[in-house]
Amino acid sequence: MYRGVCVYKLYSVKDTFALSPEAFGNDILLAAEETLQKKYEGTIDKDMGIILTVFNVRNMSDGIIYPGDPNTHHYAEFDVLTFLPKVDEVVCGEIKEFMEFGAFVGIGPLEGLVHVSQIANDFLYYDKKNQTFTSKAKDHVLKKGDIVYAKISTVSMKNSIKDSKIALTMKPEGLGKEGWSKQGTEKKVHKKGKNV
Repeated sequence: MYRGVCVYKLYSVKDTFALSPEAFGNDILLAAEETLQKKYEGTIDKDMGIILTVFNVRNMSDGIIYPGDPNTHHYAEFDVLTFLPKVDEVVCGEIKEFMEFGAFVGIGPLEGLVHVSQIANDFLYYDKKNQTFTSKAKDHVLKKGDIVYAKISTVSMKNSIKDSKIALTMKPEGLGKEGWSKQGTEKKVHKKGKNV
């Protein structure tokens, strides 16, 4: 089908962080993991993408205390799971919401927009009452909760998840809702009964 890079990646990170005095009586690695999760999870790194989770804190240094600062400052290594969508990557997601101009597909922590012109090669109309997109021949129906395959057309990663945008297309062969690629592909038969 299509080739792209995986949108989920694991990275090993090295960084410094501060532990508050409230954490001093707890398991130090657990306290460090919780502190790093608060610092990083849900943030966007321009190279790694959206940091989904922090885990496996290791090689933590002894704490350094600075005058007038009640926190201890440490250096550690840890792993992060990230989500970085790339153009031409094929993704699978659920239809979350409809608007007259298109459908929003949940992919990882983001929702991508499939404009109505990019849902299928047929003309589709929006049925506001039933919250569906339907083709004139009614062989393509898209409703909330459907699982679809789409290709990422454009990605605009900003400083926050809510400001980041992804545009999707389901028009290429093999994409869209399961079963769509088989519709309209039956072999035509000549009068003599041979397949063409």
